Amino acid sequence: MARPAEKFVCQACGAASTKWSGRCDACGEWNSITEEAPTGSVHYGLAKGKSRKIELVPLAGQTKDVARLISGMAEFDRVAGGGLVPGSAVLIGGDPGIGKSTLLLQVMAAIGSQGDAVYISGEEAIDQVRLRARRLGLEGAQVRLAAETSVRDILATLEAGPPPKAVVIDSIQTMWLDSLDSAPGTVGQVRAASHELVRYAKTRGVTVLLVGHVTKDGQIAGPRVVEHMVDAVLYFEGERGHQFRILRGVKNRFGATDEIGVFEMTDKGLSEVTNPSALFLTTRDAAVSGAVVFAGIEGTRPLLVEIQALVAQPAVGTPRRAVVGWDSSRLAMVLAVLETRCGLAFGGRDIYLNIAGGLKISEPAADLAVAAALVSSLTGQPVAPDSVFFGEIGLSGEVRAVGQTDARIKEAQKLGFKRAILPALGNARGSSGLGLTEIRKLDDLVDPLSRGALS
Repeated sequence: MARPAEKFVCQACGAASTKWSGRCDACGEWNSITEEAPTGSVHYGLAKGKSRKIELVPLAGQTKDVARLISGMAEFDRVAGGGLVPGSAVLIGGDPGIGKSTLLLQVMAAIGSQGDAVYISGEEAIDQVRLRARRLGLEGAQVRLAAETSVRDILATLEAGPPPKAVVIDSIQTMWLDSLDSAPGTVGQVRAASHELVRYAKTRGVTVLLVGHVTKDGQIAGPRVVEHMVDAVLYFEGERGHQFRILRGVKNRFGATDEIGVFEMTDKGLSEVTNPSALFLTTRDAAVSGAVVFAGIEGTRPLLVEIQALVAQPAVGTPRRAVVGWDSSRLAMVLAVLETRCGLAFGGRDIYLNIAGGLKISEPAADLAVAAALVSSLTGQPVAPDSVFFGEIGLSGEVRAVGQTDARIKEAQKLGFKRAILPALGNARGSSGLGLTEIRKLDDLVDPLSRGALS
């Protein structure tokens, strides 16, 4: 029998080659290629054997609504699409120490009151998990624990008895299969272990929650095929210096994507934040220039957050640009439009932009609020504390309309704001009870701000 050929696999992207090289031709990463010895018992091609005919059914048919597993944590259930779906696989990633294990232990404690919940840790001993549960006040929760990394042993244990309601695997990078010769955490092991755990979830109707490590650029470590295998991908975000944590959904086959849940890290674990808009604005100083409130949308939830800008004289010859919580290339575009279309001079100044509370904003609707914060800081004119901004800026200086305007206005009105500066809608909605100032061109915003008319 011929000896299987050796295979070299990139640990960053999963590309395979027949020889080693210092740089991966597929993704360009250096020193990411390692050798994986294939085994005859594992393959991804067509197996030899008799095939069977599959049944094709029409698209129009009756499908029963799936009863979701409600964890009891409203913010978590919101991101999951209204609760966990039995038989689904969920991948949760985040920075080390951000609180992934704490969140899942609290979720499993809530599920344990409804049925069997299993927490399997490949990184911590059982005593360490118990100490965390005691600190969170969950030592009496009905959760079964295990410290194991062998996928074969884990599945044999789970299949020996009645299927549990949910299983947590913390983390997928520590799992390994004895049918592969590569080390745990390699592309082959992560892919094969994920496949076996997802298969178990589908065949037994068990919700499987996989914890994933992230790379230095914030992506879940391992092959991207794992994100395609699972039904939902959630990211747990937050700055270590802030007590707020954001659970963000980027993929969900059973619910809306880009949904967020807001938590606050306390001595007793993670507590839910039911009104994040009010929380993000609690420490706002209304008398400072460069501070503007942005009415944004995260998933289906309207969210008000403060955008802070500081325009200062450079300490050295080269001006500096520092951005926290927003896209730096988007800031460069807004600055270019303000300089070219409105005649403002930012080129020789340091510019600092910060999204208060550690939140990360990606929607273009924040352009108008960022521009208002920059102009306010440059001119020294503070913006009225009862005003909110939203709108997208085009390269010609026009202000474009954005979606879900009514939801943004209602959220601002609920929190006591009196005026909204927004793109021209064509028909003013005076019934909202909020004064609306429509902006067609960026000059329509810069002139009143420079004169202090919006203070």
